[in-house]
Amino acid sequence: MNAPLPTSRRRFLQLAALSPLAVDWASGAYSPLPASGKARFTPTLNAYSFLEQLNANMADPSQGIDLFGVCDFCVKHDIEAVDLTGYFFPGYPKAPADDCIARIKRYTHDRGITISGTGVKNDFATADKALRMEGVALTKVWIEVAARLGAPVVRVFAGPQQKNPKDWQTAAGGAPREDVEKWMAESLRECAEHGEKYGVIVAVQNHGDFLSTGPEHVSLLKRVDHAWCGALVDTGKYFTADPYADIAMMVPHAVNWQIKETLGSSLKSPPADFKKLARIIHEGGYRGFVPIETLAMGRKAYDPAAEVVKVLKAMREAIAELK
Repeated sequence: MNAPLPTSRRRFLQLAALSPLAVDWASGAYSPLPASGKARFTPTLNAYSFLEQLNANMADPSQGIDLFGVCDFCVKHDIEAVDLTGYFFPGYPKAPADDCIARIKRYTHDRGITISGTGVKNDFATADKALRMEGVALTKVWIEVAARLGAPVVRVFAGPQQKNPKDWQTAAGGAPREDVEKWMAESLRECAEHGEKYGVIVAVQNHGDFLSTGPEHVSLLKRVDHAWCGALVDTGKYFTADPYADIAMMVPHAVNWQIKETLGSSLKSPPADFKKLARIIHEGGYRGFVPIETLAMGRKAYDPAAEVVKVLKAMREAIAELK
């Protein structure tokens, strides 16, 4: 991947021109989020940062950390909200038991923590319609789980979760991109219709697979054309010469975030400029949580607690400078 270039006005205007025109939200059609007051956003946590420890705990409860421990981490570091990824609930992909949902809701409430979202594993790029429908059914289940948790957003993927996530063409059987986008939009629209019934937004993440640029992200949202389907903006997964321009383009479409340490998938990728990132989010008028998600990226000595605190500190300082 090329090193990021400074955001240029020409590049920004080119991307902005691809944004959809505003339409009536009451119609159920898609539009960017309307501006409402001054920008106000808070760095929070995505539980996936503790992937290895959470997986270890699921294999052996005496090891690692569970979701309650992640919530305790939030309390320790004054983090207001947490995105509780679905994979780490007992029994996933099935819905958690009622008592499990009740416990986590009471635990977060007593500690003053908001559950800002959850997420599932799916593949809407596959040419196999049956597999796409499995992803739709899974998303619907977790939309209902999110509603019971009080979480406003369910994160979904666009393309396949393979060792090489950019190889969506293989999953799609070599179909043209436009055809894949059409069948992907059908699946997402069905999910969004279900989400509307439960007051839960379906957030499509750019994951460096089918979606690796801002224009691709917007194009899919426009084709879905539903007010209850928006963007989860992953700051580390726009594989362009200037990822900051893609991020700026997506701010009006964002319903959730993943703030990453790098502008890419490895430690060789350029480090994120958190001051620049905060300024872009601020200038875009975003209001809400911006969850941090750190990754091991091959580091044997990876300490998620330390990495999250580092990014949290940098984001808080960047936001304070804006004020």
